[in-house]
Amino acid sequence: MKKITDERLVLQNLKNIRIAFIIQTIGILGILGYDLVTGGLDEMRKNPLWTVFIITAVVSAYLSMSISADHEDNKINPRKSLIISLVILILITTVVGFFVSLTQGFSIMNGVIVGAILFICGLIPIIYIYYLRKNRQDKESE
Repeated sequence: MKKITDERLVLQNLKNIRIAFIIQTIGILGILGYDLVTGGLDEMRKNPLWTVFIITAVVSAYLSMSISADHEDNKINPRKSLIISLVILILITTVVGFFVSLTQGFSIMNGVIVGAILFICGLIPIIYIYYLRKNRQDKESE
């Protein structure tokens, strides 16, 4: 099989893949929606398609982050945006953890655990986008 070199054909192939991805996602959401209506939230999350959907959404988000980092202005300082993002993440996790600990039936430990999980989940994409911005800046300076 020969590699496609015509840009029009490459673009058309990418459009076809996008359409197939959209149809696949609609199908997965339809099946999960059916499980939600018939069996409730717990039944929907037991379906293996739920795991496929979540993994696909995360991978898609990370792939689009790499495109977004390449599309940004070069004036953005990666270190400064990292610090700003970390400060905002710390504020959000502190507020959420505080409100969880105030909720009836939850303790301060529950608030700390929820805040820590939120912090870790927010830290991973922040570090990834910093890495992408830093690499782009290093390549441009060469």
